[in-house]
Amino acid sequence: MKALVTGATGFIGSHLCEELIRKGYEVACLSRNNSNIKWLETSGVNFLKGDCTIPESLNCIIDDFDYIFHLAGLTKSTSKEAFFAVNTKGTENLLKKISNNSRLKRFIFISSLAAVGPGKDGVPVNEISSPAPVSDYGKSKLEAEKAVLRYKGKIPFTILRPPAIYGPRDKDMLVMFKLIKKGFFFDLGKCYYSLLYVEDLIHGIILCAENEKAKDKIYFLSDNKSYTGEQIAMEISSALNVKANPIKVPKFVMPFVAFISEKMNRQSIINRDRIKDFQHSYWVCDSMKIKNEIGFTPKVGLKEGIKWTADWYRIHKWL
Repeated sequence: MKALVTGATGFIGSHLCEELIRKGYEVACLSRNNSNIKWLETSGVNFLKGDCTIPESLNCIIDDFDYIFHLAGLTKSTSKEAFFAVNTKGTENLLKKISNNSRLKRFIFISSLAAVGPGKDGVPVNEISSPAPVSDYGKSKLEAEKAVLRYKGKIPFTILRPPAIYGPRDKDMLVMFKLIKKGFFFDLGKCYYSLLYVEDLIHGIILCAENEKAKDKIYFLSDNKSYTGEQIAMEISSALNVKANPIKVPKFVMPFVAFISEKMNRQSIINRDRIKDFQHSYWVCDSMKIKNEIGFTPKVGLKEGIKWTADWYRIHKWL
């Protein structure tokens, strides 16, 4: 089976490529000229030079792929226009290019919980919840979902909406690990989150690609639990064997903190768009649909997932 992966050089994409190769797939990766391929250099993948935001560069994609996994996207930016150029228009460009591939068995689009927005009144969002994204990132992913849905009947697809993903190679959660190693973490009040370890996400992605019941479906994925910010911080503290104290951050201060963070690092996870998400307290999704329909069952709990992540960070001297 031949698979094409966009966003292959990133955190999730590199794990996906490795697992596809382990399962016997012939894997090609669409990568930009400036992509860092360090995780895939010895993996055996084929590299195609292209950029979803440049339609003519997609001519390198020929119509002989059985599966296409579209993970390429922009998660951090100070520009609303950039989110829509990459996440929405980039997806539209790719869909147009592959729309005549009669061999294609499945197009997997990795969207986000942010495309639907937070739950309200303590109720997790699910596949019938009305989307109400609060960030430009989430809005751009929702528009990309709509682009995929417009090809229903022509391109067999599955749209996946994962929550926060963590594990080896993740640079976003690394920020929290580094703070806690220094002995503190930011307390945003009583907030609840769904999470999923990267290996479980990869299992879910491939399960959806290979299962006919997942065709033309939208699914949330999570480890079926919700965690408070404090619980997550305490598990990281335990894994690092340090004591961390909370520093309370009132919600009205968040935009100012984000502004300063942007000035220090324009690619910081703490930016004015991400703060729009942080100002909501219930980022929990219900993933029972994917469990009931195709049997997706996560295997990694928070404690062991955090420990494995911490161990990887230490081994690779990220901490």
